[in-house]
Amino acid sequence: MSAIGVMQLTDSLLPGGLERMAVNIANSLPPERFEAHLCTTREGGPLEELVGPGVRRLSLGRRSTVDAAAFRRLVTYIRENDIRILHAHGTSLFIAAAASSLRPFPMLVWHVHLGRFAIEDRPAYMYRLAARRAGGVITVNQPLVDWCIRRLRIPREKVRFVQNFVAVPRAAPPPQDLPGSAGSRIVCVANLRPDKDHETLFRAMALVLREFPAAHLILLGSFEEASYRDSVIGSIGREGLSGSVSWLGSRPDVHPVLKMSDIGVLSSKSEGLPLALIEYGVAGLPSVATSVGQCPEVLDDGRAGLLVPPGSPADLAGAIVALLKSPVRRKELGTRFSERVSRLYSAGRSIGSICEVYDSILGQRQKAFSA
Repeated sequence: MSAIGVMQLTDSLLPGGLERMAVNIANSLPPERFEAHLCTTREGGPLEELVGPGVRRLSLGRRSTVDAAAFRRLVTYIRENDIRILHAHGTSLFIAAAASSLRPFPMLVWHVHLGRFAIEDRPAYMYRLAARRAGGVITVNQPLVDWCIRRLRIPREKVRFVQNFVAVPRAAPPPQDLPGSAGSRIVCVANLRPDKDHETLFRAMALVLREFPAAHLILLGSFEEASYRDSVIGSIGREGLSGSVSWLGSRPDVHPVLKMSDIGVLSSKSEGLPLALIEYGVAGLPSVATSVGQCPEVLDDGRAGLLVPPGSPADLAGAIVALLKSPVRRKELGTRFSERVSRLYSAGRSIGSICEVYDSILGQRQKAFSA
């Protein structure tokens, strides 16, 4: 029996949790069962370097919400390569849903990464209409399961929570000229967006520097809006942190940077299941995160890392200072966190669950054709 064509769809390959998961899944599907394809609907990005050699690529270069030429390229590729499953991540649901309505009628899986659903009044009706075509829905946390059932009216039996995971990082040389010094590097992997709440992190950093003048904050991440990026970067100067905070932008060598850092931090107002936090665990990095989304679960309710309330610079600073003061505690938490991530957030466990979703919707199709 030939391998079944499965296409991951994402709008871009800019660094982000959604985009990294699309790449991780494409790279990790068992090749004896599935032929992996990866489609970017708008643009590429630094994560292209992480796509495995066995994954076939398609770039649509979509320039607008409705781009007929890009849509035709997608449909043609699906037909020519016998794609039987479209696995759409985030807002790529809409173009994937349209493509699934045309011959050869590929089955649709929607992967929901909407970490901001709890703080936004999302236009649920748009997702509700498109998600009707989905044979299966995967979410990155349990609250999103409830949101899909309640707001989108998706039947409960179609929705499944599957843990995010981090693939084993490729060997890479340590980065040269990394800002800060050993024992004082704090790293935050988060795109510049309001829900990541860098402002609270900067205010916390100002408090940290009163006790640890050598502390240095390293920011890794991309941005969606130039105006918001300028505001965030401008606030570094306004807080008097220009010499103590470095924004390195989007980089493919996240893991080597984490390995050379001392504390990982997330200051988010809202999260799904943050892939960045799992990456901290893979690197054995003692971590501080806000008690939002799945962060408490990932950090074992504070036993594998420190949890603080969102929007509290004083609490965030206190947790960072506590770790800076104790190399022994950092090592203990880093080891505990690494072991937890290895046990609970492995690729094999999550890929097995995703393959079960694929098998389920393929079974639905077979029943429909034999009825």
